[in-house]
Amino acid sequence: MAGYTIQGVAKRLRRNGWSRQVSARRAGERDEDAATTWGKGTWPQVETPRRRSAP
Repeated sequence: MAGYTIQGVAKRLRRNGWSRQVSARRAGERDEDAATTWGKGTWPQVETPRRRSAP
């Protein structure tokens, strides 16, 4: 079994065209507090800063 870092998983997902997605409707059993914590805490660690293009 291979072990991946959070950044490594994010890179592999983006390479295959996956991204953090927003569904058209919310699940009935959604935990808003957990979703907010993940969006503000974990996602910024996964998402790498965008490269700026050269002037």
